Amino acid sequence: MDSLPPRTLYIGNHTYSSWSLRPWLFLKHFGVAFESIRLPLYVPEAVERLNEVSPSKQVPCLVDGDLKVWDSLAIIEYANETYELSGLPADRGARAICRSVSAEMHSGFSHLRRTLPMNCRRVYDSFPVPAEADKDIARVQAIWTELRAAHAAEGPYLFGQFTMADAMFAPVVLRFATYKVAAQSPAAAAYMEAIQAHPAVQEWCALAGEEPEKLNQYEY
Repeated sequence: MDSLPPRTLYIGNHTYSSWSLRPWLFLKHFGVAFESIRLPLYVPEAVERLNEVSPSKQVPCLVDGDLKVWDSLAIIEYANETYELSGLPADRGARAICRSVSAEMHSGFSHLRRTLPMNCRRVYDSFPVPAEADKDIARVQAIWTELRAAHAAEGPYLFGQFTMADAMFAPVVLRFATYKVAAQSPAAAAYMEAIQAHPAVQEWCALAGEEPEKLNQYEY
């Protein structure tokens, strides 16, 4: 994309860190040059390094020259503006909705997050999805279905072309694949397939398969 020196994105485990996947995928999709440094969750040496580089002491954190940007959505917004990417729809109304659903994903769906943690190394043949996650699952898929109906002619993603909303929802697609959460509409099923087929998502999952760490709190 450009000839500027690579930025550094500090991330957690590929297997478990949904927050790390979001900006990593966004940067990858748009061809932004960056170095990815993995700091495995709960490993003392990695925690010590993270405390040095991230003001929040959490992943992800983007270091771009003298600037540190932390939090997934903040990194995505910063990258989209600074590197002049097309991570938001061209239409003003669609941009507002894209930001709205991205923010909803960022701040909501607590039951889904807690009961179905990301583990992209696993696919469970039979997993009893807790009832408390049902409303979150239904809401996520309603968002997907509505947006795909509105933008189906423009491409395979939520707003046709890939946007920040797809980066924000990609970890949920992987969660649904892990726990075999059924698609509630043909549009949702097609969207899940599109995200799983994305080359950068496949690269992320391949890197997860190479990781030695196993965190029992995310394994069932």
